[in-house]
Amino acid sequence: MNSVLLASNRGPVSFTVSDDGELTMKRGGGGLVSGLSGVAKNDGVLWVCAALSDGDRSAVRLADGGRVDQSGYDTGPLRMLDIPPATFHRAYNAVANSTLWFVNHLLYDIPNSPNFGTRFQREWESYRDYNGAFALALAEEAGHGARVMVQDYHLTLTPAMLRAERPDLRIAHFSHTPWAPPEYFSLLPDEVAGEVLEGILGADHAGFLTDRWAQAFMDCCERLLGAEADRVGRSVTYEGRTTRIGVHSLGVDGTALWARACEPDVESHMTALREQVGDRKLIVRIDRTELSKNIVRGLVAYSEFLAAHPEWHGRVVHLAFAYPSRHDLPEYREYTASVQRCAQEIESEYANEDWDPVILNVNDDYPRSLAAYRMADVLLVNPIRDGMNLVAKEGPVLSERCALVLSREAGAAAELGQHALMVNPYDISGTATALHDALVMPEDERRMRRDKLHAAATALPPQKWLAAQLEALA
Repeated sequence: MNSVLLASNRGPVSFTVSDDGELTMKRGGGGLVSGLSGVAKNDGVLWVCAALSDGDRSAVRLADGGRVDQSGYDTGPLRMLDIPPATFHRAYNAVANSTLWFVNHLLYDIPNSPNFGTRFQREWESYRDYNGAFALALAEEAGHGARVMVQDYHLTLTPAMLRAERPDLRIAHFSHTPWAPPEYFSLLPDEVAGEVLEGILGADHAGFLTDRWAQAFMDCCERLLGAEADRVGRSVTYEGRTTRIGVHSLGVDGTALWARACEPDVESHMTALREQVGDRKLIVRIDRTELSKNIVRGLVAYSEFLAAHPEWHGRVVHLAFAYPSRHDLPEYREYTASVQRCAQEIESEYANEDWDPVILNVNDDYPRSLAAYRMADVLLVNPIRDGMNLVAKEGPVLSERCALVLSREAGAAAELGQHALMVNPYDISGTATALHDALVMPEDERRMRRDKLHAAATALPPQKWLAAQLEALA
């Protein structure tokens, strides 16, 4: 039985099946995995996650009780859940990513959506079932009095469900996304909004990346549930139970990240990129093609910068690594297409035989991303809204001269804003100006800002992040 457990939709590894039926394992994607996989493995934390692909499901079916780590793979303690595909699809795509993500990132086109009818009721039942599967697995794996850390918007109902099964456990829930204010959160059907809030309040400790998101959650509990919110002591009391509210910023393990970025595959990508771009200045962005990342406005801002500053033609390249995300959803497929169209328009207007002003790549390649970080003169991170955004922290760790152009709506702005060039993510002209300011920034100022960004980015690495929450559950 396990004394510390971590639960999330996505796990630290993923599997693919080759044509000859052989399973191949690789690192999982996403910011949560990037932040937590090393520390969880090193500290012997049992990670419970969902099987996301046919390869994952094959690995689960070959493992006793879904314990993939006991099948010879170097994953660290890991249990994968083979949730029925139809249930998973409705829970993950229809509810988690098309509803809860949209609410907390304020992404709805309000005149046209959302629309909650009988179809959504069925989808919500699947979300309940999905959360129930996690609660059951955690109840089975946890030792008496164990500490359980439930992650993110996919698993908002799990804490209350797990508490009903195992009242002896100490349970935390952590939100890696922003949290919507009550007037926007109340777009959800009343019953659904209540279940989400009550589900998280089933935990002993509810954590958020910034004080802003924690305050918004307390506002929702107070306004929509009638709960008692203690702003000074950071707690919410509801139906006789008190849940402590914590703010735990997630930073970067600078030593481990730098060691990975110096490996041969990264060096090889640096050589290839340098051959491609020469000695030109590099503006870098690394994102999933996710609606909240604001990639299209970033590209338009770069185009506006080129129009306003012809002296930079042939002297700068925008490396835009935009990796496909959630392509089961039509909105995301169209957004990826919009990103590609915008990049092509820049190429058509400005490119010549000696210069490609923008290099867009939509194929996920972690070593190449690390190479781009190391080469960046400017890092553009301009989300509409973001829980934290580890890209903003990873870049200044790996580039010794990186100037950061950062959206004021990123959670990272709370820590990095003083030393970044801050922008309104909707202000394309303002972002274009910031790109120019970042490129012409004096070298001494550039290095001073980067050193301050590096210090802030590494102040709270995953080890401290995890330790602080485990201590809160003591």
